[in-house]
Amino acid sequence: MTAHDQRILDDTRRWLERAIIGLNLCPFAKAVHVKQQIRYVISEATTAEVGEGDLEMALLELNDADPAQVDTTLLIFPQAFADFLDFNDFIHQADALVDIMGFRGKYQLASFHPQYQFAGTAADDIENYTNRAPYPILHLIREASIERAVAAFPDASVIFERNMETMRRIGLEGWQKLMSEG
Repeated sequence: MTAHDQRILDDTRRWLERAIIGLNLCPFAKAVHVKQQIRYVISEATTAEVGEGDLEMALLELNDADPAQVDTTLLIFPQAFADFLDFNDFIHQADALVDIMGFRGKYQLASFHPQYQFAGTAADDIENYTNRAPYPILHLIREASIERAVAAFPDASVIFERNMETMRRIGLEGWQKLMSEG
């Protein structure tokens, strides 16, 4: 692994530990992180076509993996999709690929981006930071894992609203401090 790749992994893990787990934005992330069941894949893609190939490979690898060893995958795109709208277009391609591969109902995708913006929000709205990450990332999630998590956390529908409230409470200054601390 190159020093550059290690930095990408370190940045991604820091974001996962501080934001996603630390702020409890996803109450299901801590368990797979602690059990080391997250596969991190750094894509070398610079185009959507190559990114789609990397996604296909990551889905096949996840499908072949023992869920007790690899429950989920973070596919990181440090060299592609700098523009959020390009990434958003890619997400549609990625979802279509899940269908084409026959994985609908088995896997789903979640997306994160440094400039993530929910529809109907302003670019600088703090709520967008729930899905902001150091790099464009696709999270490949097993549906079976989601079902188990929802069974353990029956009121999963409140997670989104709770996350919005968390972000409003810490604000931009709190986010920046959280992500910049050594």
